[in-house]
Amino acid sequence: MKGLNMGHKRLVDLSICIEPDLPSDPPEMIPQINYMDHAMGAEQMKDFFPGITKEHLPEGLGWAIEMLTLTTHSGTHLDAPYHYHPTMDKGKPALKIDEIPLEWCFNDGVLLDFRHKADGERITVDDLKKELDRIQYQIRPLDIVLIQTGADSAWGTREYLVKGAGMDKESTLFLTDQGVKVTGTDAWSWDRPLPFIAKEFQQTKDPKVIWEAHFAGIEIGYCHMEKMANLSAIGRPHGFTVCCFPIKIRGASAGWTRPVAIVDED
Repeated sequence: MKGLNMGHKRLVDLSICIEPDLPSDPPEMIPQINYMDHAMGAEQMKDFFPGITKEHLPEGLGWAIEMLTLTTHSGTHLDAPYHYHPTMDKGKPALKIDEIPLEWCFNDGVLLDFRHKADGERITVDDLKKELDRIQYQIRPLDIVLIQTGADSAWGTREYLVKGAGMDKESTLFLTDQGVKVTGTDAWSWDRPLPFIAKEFQQTKDPKVIWEAHFAGIEIGYCHMEKMANLSAIGRPHGFTVCCFPIKIRGASAGWTRPVAIVDED
């Protein structure tokens, strides 16, 4: 997948397609798409235009339409604070996806590379600090921080559900304490893969390990993108812009987005 050139700016698509029947989601969350082709559309158009026949249509063909059954967390999407809890910022009503400020979703991007970490491993505050030192960058308010785990290489397979390292509560708060409002990951979840969390909980019985990075949004409200892709194509750790406006769905916990990195080539 390559970026598109637009003058001296390069656009990089950071999303995956919404596709049917892929095992990269839990069974109850796998999208289904009913494709209505042009021949089927021609039959449907007869209901809208009484008296027409196929001879009235170009080559006897009508419109094409698709009917989708999916969740707001299917495909590349932006989670709203309401997904994590009814409240955020220590008691305020959590923002739903149609309430997210647009200013959060168009800002300078920062790419942090953690592909060296093992599947299911925590990305800690120390890990973030070391990576920021390596790329010689200091987080600024409203930066959109992207976490690269390499999990997207397994998209389309069942293994995707257990691929990649994940954030913990402290590392998430490290970002949001500095004014970060939108983050993203190329993995299925901002947290570690759920089976790793479940195994640790079974062993320790410590409830603090459950969905800890998501629940960090109770203290400081923020959004994160999940199921991103193609982060390597950005080609630099900073010095680019991210645009990730979500689809407005009334009162929803998430909305689909097609995030794009805008890279200046000057």
